[in-house]
Amino acid sequence: MRVGDDERGALSTFMAVIALALLMAAGLAVDGGRKIVALREASHLADNAARAGAQAVDLDTLRTSGELLVLPGQATTRATEYLASLGHTGEVTLEAATVSVTVTLTVDPVLLPTGTMTVTATETAAAITEEPG
Repeated sequence: MRVGDDERGALSTFMAVIALALLMAAGLAVDGGRKIVALREASHLADNAARAGAQAVDLDTLRTSGELLVLPGQATTRATEYLASLGHTGEVTLEAATVSVTVTLTVDPVLLPTGTMTVTATETAAAITEEPG
């Protein structure tokens, strides 16, 4: 018997474990990055849709009484049409002169067997009568 015969294949096992660990790290980086990008996209979509909805101000009421009033039907239509023009959907809620939009996106992982990932973003926009800043 030669010295080291009992350690045959030890390097192969070590390399298999290291390769699996590297594959999992790459999966976390790639799929985690895709999830972050989807969350950012959902946030941008919701923000812009809320802004579009907040522009549905009742101009007659604003001119006659100075009261800022958002028309609920038009606000919802503007927000959903904006999302539809980009191929997405969302949930629109109104409270006084504030429009909130929630967008949910799904992401399919590339490397990790985790199943479909879902991200949700909610953004709010308020109608104003003066220039910001």
